Order: sequence, then C-alpha cells, then structure tokens
Amino acid sequence: MSVPVPLGDRSYQILIGENLLQCVAELAAQHAPAHRYAIITDSIVGPLYGPAVVERLGGESRCSLFDFTAGEKHKNRGTWQELTDAMLAAGFGRDTAVLALGGGVVGDLAGFVAATFLRGVPYVQVPTSLLAMIDSSVGGKTGVDTAHGKNLVGAFHQPAVVITDVTTLNTLPRRHVCAGLAEAVKHGAIADAQYLQQLVSQAKSILDLDPSAVIQIVQRSVEIKAHVVAQDERESGKRAVLNFGHTIGHGLEASSRYDLLHGEAVAIGMLAEAAIGTGLGITDEAVPIALRETISQLQIPVARPSGLQLDELLQHMEQDKKKRDGSVRFALPARLGEMARDARGDWTHLVPRSVIRSAWDLST
Repeated sequence: MSVPVPLGDRSYQILIGENLLQCVAELAAQHAPAHRYAIITDSIVGPLYGPAVVERLGGESRCSLFDFTAGEKHKNRGTWQELTDAMLAAGFGRDTAVLALGGGVVGDLAGFVAATFLRGVPYVQVPTSLLAMIDSSVGGKTGVDTAHGKNLVGAFHQPAVVITDVTTLNTLPRRHVCAGLAEAVKHGAIADAQYLQQLVSQAKSILDLDPSAVIQIVQRSVEIKAHVVAQDERESGKRAVLNFGHTIGHGLEASSRYDLLHGEAVAIGMLAEAAIGTGLGITDEAVPIALRETISQLQIPVARPSGLQLDELLQHMEQDKKKRDGSVRFALPARLGEMARDARGDWTHLVPRSVIRSAWDLST
C-alpha cells in the first residue's frame, strides 16, 4: 500500500505493509540511492533491528550503524553533534543517505542530521513506533529540543520515502502503542469525524495489533496529514491545524521532564484545548465528550503528572515555537472533523490566560 505526499520535486511515497524491512535495500536504492548509508537509531531499536538492516543494505562496507541513548531527553544538540561528528570521522560524504530507524525521537533527530550534514543529504524514514508511523515520520519536520522547549531548533527536510513495516510494532511496549494512538485521535478530530468512530469500533483489533486494522488506521492518518502538508508544507497557514492538542501537550512534556510520552501529553492537551474552545464559544460542546470517549476506548492515559503547577506549564507554553506576536495561539476545532478560523481567517486563536486557567480546571 502506498500513500503519496505531493510536494512537487520534494514529493515522496509512504509505503505501508507487513515485512517491508525485508525489502529495505531495494526500497532505499530505488528512492534514495547512495554510495553509503548512515543508519541512525537508538539504544532500544538498534539491537532489535539494526543488524538485520545493516546486513540487508550490504554490510559494513555499504553502511554504518550509529545509535544514541533512547528517549526524548536525548533529542538535543549534544546528541546531534555526536552523531554528525561520528559520521564525519567515519568518512561519510555527500554521496551519503541517512536512514532513520526508530520512533519519533529517532526520526526527528536523524532527519535533522540529514538536513544539516554537509548542508543536506537525502534520508529515509523507517518508523518502528505507532506514533511515528501515524504522524511524525510524515511531513518533513526535523529538529531537537532545548532547555527552552521542544523542537525549537530544526529544519524542514522531506524524506525520500517512508517505509512503514507494521510488524515492527510487535516489539513496541503496550504503553507506547496506546500513546501513539493519540495522534490518530487528533487526525479524526481535525479532519474526519467518521475516523473517530472507526477508531472506537476497531479499538480491540488495533490494540491487539491486528495487522489489517493497524494498516487501515496508519493509511487514513497519513492520508489526512499528507493532504494538510501538501497545502502548507512550511506551516505558514493551514498546517497549524495539526497542532491541536500540542500547545498544551508540549508544555506538559517539558513540565514532566519528558516522563510523559508525547501521545499521553497530546491526549491531555486535546481535552484541555477542546475545553478552551467551548469556553470561548468556538468549539461545539460535543467535541470534548467525543474525544474523552475515544481516548478512553483506546486506553490512552490522561492522568496529569503529580505536582504539576499550571504556572510552570504556562511558562513552557509561552516559550513554544507556535507563539506569534509574543502570544500563544491555539488550533481549535469548530466541531468534530472541522477546525475553526478566527475573525481574520487564521487557523489559530489568541487565548487569554484566564480562559486557559478555567479550561484547565474544567478538563480534569
């Protein structure tokens, strides 16, 4: 199965299926031909799939495996420097392609390495987490976190191809499976109300990682995201709708020192931001009810970190990259499957602190 991302000369395919890792050499050669491949992975995924990918790509004469300590805490400029220095020391040149083998953290970091290594080389996304398959491997956003917030240093750099092998999910911890589904809920909330119903009706099959059910939801999610990205590649307009749940979600991740998984933070963020929308009279009151029911059926935890202070959360939100004109703006749904514009036609809305506080209390 293939879903196109139409971006002119930066267009690419998202390939979705079972056992695609067995074809990684042929697919990489077809979409990102290179003299040598730098496989970037982390300390969890590397031992599981790294040696087989190295072998299929032609062994150590054709590729090298570079790994880093797993976790969002290590998606930073220090790790980026270590990886690029290691590639330079190993003699990689402009005839290199990077292969990102792992979840969203690996994809963001490896993509940023590819965007900046010798001023840019091609890269291939091979997502192994559900969140990466559904969302982060698509769209070309790459980057690293800083002490001031998440993904504040980065670049737009589209992959040459996305190779999504759903069988790799069999090694994914249950908590990560559930958390990854938050991005699927987001896609339904912003663009397809029927998709939310599908997620609920197929919840058991999805959580049991039935390949057919998983392929269906990955396909629909990447179709939605590809459609938005094709209209606004660099987030100057409509692409902002993909940030629903993320303004508060990114603040939660930072406030929890990244103990919360991204999807868990986004799920909490969607509930709080939907409450903001209803408080402003922008969002239909059915939205937070439907979101809470879907999130519950998919077993995505929405417990807030103990000891979380709203003032600290607000501080992190105000440092987020989605800030405009010195103010935090939110992407808010009008109703299920449809996002709201503000009076100027923008896809984000300025929200006073007082409304955020009230909505935060109501969304518990």
